[in-house]
Amino acid sequence: MKSTSQSDLYRKLPSVDDLASHKNFKELVAQEGQSTVTGAAREVLARLREEIREQRITPENLELALSGLDDAIRNQVRSSLSFSLRPIINATGVILHTNFGRAPLSPSAINLIRDIACSYSNLEFDLESGKRGKRDVHVQRLFRKLFDENLPVQSDTKKSPNIATIVVNNNAAAVLLALNTLAEGGEVIVSRGELVEIGGSFRIPDVMSKSNAILREVGTTNRTRVGDYANAINEQTKLLLRVHRSNFQITGFTEQPAIAELVELAHKADLPLMEDLGSGALFDLRTVGISDEATVFDSIHSGVDVVAYSGDKLLGGPQSGMLTGNSGLIERMRANSLFRALRVDKLIYAALEATLLAYAKHDFDSIPAVRMMQLSKESIGRRAQAAAAQIQTQALTIELIEGESILGGGTAPSATLPTRLLAISVYEMSADQLATRLRTCSTPIIGRVEDGRVLLDLRTVFPEQDKIIIASLQETVSKTAKPASSVPGE
Repeated sequence: MKSTSQSDLYRKLPSVDDLASHKNFKELVAQEGQSTVTGAAREVLARLREEIREQRITPENLELALSGLDDAIRNQVRSSLSFSLRPIINATGVILHTNFGRAPLSPSAINLIRDIACSYSNLEFDLESGKRGKRDVHVQRLFRKLFDENLPVQSDTKKSPNIATIVVNNNAAAVLLALNTLAEGGEVIVSRGELVEIGGSFRIPDVMSKSNAILREVGTTNRTRVGDYANAINEQTKLLLRVHRSNFQITGFTEQPAIAELVELAHKADLPLMEDLGSGALFDLRTVGISDEATVFDSIHSGVDVVAYSGDKLLGGPQSGMLTGNSGLIERMRANSLFRALRVDKLIYAALEATLLAYAKHDFDSIPAVRMMQLSKESIGRRAQAAAAQIQTQALTIELIEGESILGGGTAPSATLPTRLLAISVYEMSADQLATRLRTCSTPIIGRVEDGRVLLDLRTVFPEQDKIIIASLQETVSKTAKPASSVPGE
């Protein structure tokens, strides 16, 4: 039962109708509409009731709370009419941060999206013949060019392997479409050590169940041999599947068959071999010091029949899922009615075409995610040093320290890139409090909290955003009660 004092506090709150129809909001109602103002009043009063229930509002501070009602309602109206999806500054050092939308798009991709979105386009219209066309063609020519350039020619025909690619809305959809097309009603052989769960609780066995394929587990969690696959093959087997361990590693007493062994077994058994590569790199990660992440070209060159991979991870493009491989198998997937349900729209094709064109031109610096991977620790350190030197407040302490960036997005889970970090602390403010203030800036800044300090990694910050971080830090600590010395430097 509520106490008498709480009941009295509830009764002193104005009604929603009285508050929303008050003369103070006449102009606001005219601008934004009665229903918007009434909804904002309802939200604000609900928060006040919650604070009374939690005894954060007491008889002593009720008047103070009521005096802020006008501003609270106006702020709520602004919030309700503003965009929920907002740009942020990613200073975590995680290049492909799933929570932050993974790969940022290149300026050329944004320009093409704008042009296509603001006009009609030849999405499914052949300009030469004047007849209906296929939306695949806009990226198929670029995929073909990339694979022709990166795969060895066949010595007998002097031609590249007959490879095709289709695009769906993400990699999970690509896997679903491939399994349903190639293995519906039959068994798919997978190692127990590859039955992964990715973000959002999506699991390979669940995707397989939805595809109407039957999971056949082989081996153990830590050790699977090619003989385990061979022994499991029977008249119900439709597909061999290898799955990239996207977000974990198994170390120690382990064994996994080489891809060449699985290719040989699949060909001998006249079965297709599919690899869920997940990340989908189209450039050699060894150039940035990461040696254990295969490219799509590596998989196809090894003899894998179908490779599934993402567009918004290591490829650095929009959210999408690709299926690349034997043209006959890909054509079967294109003919599956699921393909239409999973296909992507004109804006994804525009962004993907612009991204692939950068690869075709070897213009890797124009792809933000790839450019971030290629940044050196020294160049990041120089930017961090310059930023620290420009912060003209004595209320915080800044130190440059050694650190590590990571790829993120479920790619190369153990791979790191050396970096230099801004380690920031503020007098009489905890690291969590500072992180919260930065997160609630007009342009939210997201860093990491470690060892009682906020760490900012400029590897994932666009250079033009450095000045926003500097200004936000100065503003954030401007009201700190007592300054401490600032020591920007090594």
